[in-house]
Formats: sequence, structure tokens, C-alpha cells
Amino acid sequence: MNDAVQDSAIVPPHELVARARALAPGFRERQDETEAARAVPQISIEECARADLFRVLQPRRYGGFEHGLDAFVPMAAAVASGCGSTGWVYSVAAQHQWLVGLYPPEGQDELWADDPTALVASSFAPTGVAVPVEGGYRLTGRWMYCSGIENCEWIMLGARIAPSLDADPVDQGYILAPTSAFDLEDDWHVVGLAGTGSKTAVCADLFVPGPRFLHLEDALSGTPPGAAVNPGPLFRIPFYAAVSVCLSAAVIGMAQGAYDEFVTATRERVTRGAALSKPMPMAQLPTIQLRIGEAAACIDAARLLLERDCRDIMAAMAAGEAMPERMRARNKGDLGFVMNLATRGVDRLFESGGGGALFRQTRLQRFWRDAHAGAMHVSTKWDIVGALYGRVELGLPPEMTQF
Repeated sequence: MNDAVQDSAIVPPHELVARARALAPGFRERQDETEAARAVPQISIEECARADLFRVLQPRRYGGFEHGLDAFVPMAAAVASGCGSTGWVYSVAAQHQWLVGLYPPEGQDELWADDPTALVASSFAPTGVAVPVEGGYRLTGRWMYCSGIENCEWIMLGARIAPSLDADPVDQGYILAPTSAFDLEDDWHVVGLAGTGSKTAVCADLFVPGPRFLHLEDALSGTPPGAAVNPGPLFRIPFYAAVSVCLSAAVIGMAQGAYDEFVTATRERVTRGAALSKPMPMAQLPTIQLRIGEAAACIDAARLLLERDCRDIMAAMAAGEAMPERMRARNKGDLGFVMNLATRGVDRLFESGGGGALFRQTRLQRFWRDAHAGAMHVSTKWDIVGALYGRVELGLPPEMTQF
């Protein structure tokens, strides 16, 4: 490994957040381009890389900073405040740098030894089968929703281990493979987050070396194989306890982007509604003032809740403690409630946008579509995670293993 990579200077979190905020206006200007291309422009990815934003959670042995999840959240939100799709892809790829650090050291070396800037996309649903063979596995499957796959050199995919393609699975986990090894189905034609390029990846009988497989049990253990070379508290976090933080953080940023657009436009906007005797500045309408106040409170509450939970995770890991079931259940439900708060804030603004907000060239409607698309993710959907904490508080079994 390159010693210069290991010894690179650590950029503090506040500086990384400042860099992310400085990039946001450029992402905002590329919103139309990003949505039309149905993929994040490579220049946006390169700007994030040059600003060291992808290093926030990466292991230090590969030049990363190993900051905490609580440091990562405001960075992801800042990027997404410029463009929802760009923020989603950045947030997902940046958090995957933590996940790669859980893999066996040899697997990490395959990915990063020659190129420590390599990025990883994902699709975690175990919709593929890995058949054990000498030295590794033969992988076959089809994975949907691979956000950022055209921007990433590698991909992390859920797989069931089975003796053959048609046999019952005996184990489960996540493989790492080059994206160039997969065929892509151009099926990402959607109403929101169109620019994430979340296409479907397909492969048949692809060989994957053993060190590029992370068993689910190891991912959840708090002592994954990667902890042997990445001893920091970040790499003791169980997989399910943090994997969806990136999604909620991005949607908070989209809500902030919608807020910024609405407030900026409203300061100069004059309404000539039929109920008014003469034109009036929108800023003078109490209803508009109330909507802005409510939206701001929703977005702030969502951000504070997510950052609080991330701080609690990092504190438990730093103390060498296991996360209690009650905390894990609370945090999982909070991820869904954060989505509710953020989209509620966007809704309050969009509802006051009038007919002008309906035009496709406006950024407000794009943030509205993107935020609601992000909130549809199964791992943070309130209908699925909302009752979990209540069950645990009432002494009932959680009936959910993925938290």
C-alpha cells in the first residue's frame, strides 16, 4: 500500500461541509442536464472527489478520514441541496466507503490498492445466487435500483449462497465486483430521482473471489473481518444499524434545496390573485410566512433527529458498547420519521408555489419529486418502520430483523 496515501492529511468535518456547500450551486445549475441524461454528470462526481468528499468515511489506510456518521450527514445534505439526484448518488457512494471497510482485507486491497479513489454502487436485496466453487463463488442474478452505477467502478450486491442456482440458500451476504462485469438494463424511467441512473445490473456465472464476499452474519456482528485492519469505531457499526443513514440525509438536503428555492423566489414575487384588490408582495402574506416557518421547522427537526441518532451510534462504538435493541429500534423508526418531516416541509412549500411551480423547468417541483421518490425507499418507509420502536417499548418482539 502507498504510504503517502496512508499519511494524507485529515480534513476536518467542518471544512468538508464548507466544501460541499460551495459545490452545491454548480450542482443546482446542472439539474436539467442531470435529469435529462438520467445520470449524474461525471464532472459533478469529479468535483466531489477533488473536494475529498468521498473520503469522509473511508478507512485511513486508504487515505480516508474515518469521520463519524454525524459528520457525514451534513455533507450529504449539502450536496443534495444543490441537486437531489447528485446528492443521492454522492450520499450512497460515500457511505459505501464505510461498508467496504467491513470486508476482508484482501477484498479491500483488490478494490483500493491501485486506485484508492474508486467508488462503489449497490443493490442490497439478495436477488442473486452465489454458488461456492474453489477460491470463491459463481454469481448469477439480476439487481434493480443500482443508483450511480454509471459513476462507480465497483458494485456491492446482495446474494444468497446456495449449492446450486435452484437449491435452497444456506447463507447470505454481499459481493463486490467491477461494474464492467455486468450488463445494464436501461430501465430507469421514473418520476423522481431520474438523474441517479439507478439501472438494473445483470450477470450470469460471474466468478467472485472469496475475499470479495461479506457474510451477513459478519456484517451484523460488530467484529467484521475488516476490523482487523480498520480498528476505528466506525467499522464496528453493525450493517443494518447505519446503512440507510445516507438515504435520509440526502432527502433532508433535497428539502433544504426546495426551501432555499422557495424563499429566494418569494422575496421578489408579487401576486395578482383575484381575491386581492391590488398586486401584493408574496412576502407580506401571513399564510406564506406561516408555510415558510413550518417548512423550516420540519427540515430542522429532521436534521437534528438524524444527527442525534448518528452521534449516539458513534458514542456507543467509541465506548466499545453494543447498541441496545431499544436504541436500534428507535433509530430505525427515526429514519422513516425523518423522511416524513422532510417531505412534509417540501409539501408545505410546493402547495404555496401556485401554478408556476408546476412547470418542469422550475427547481421547486424537481426537489418535490425527488424528495418524495427518496422517501419511497423500502428501508426508510414509515409504513414499514414506524411501529418498530413502539413494539419494543411495549415489550413485544420487534418482528423485524433488519434494524
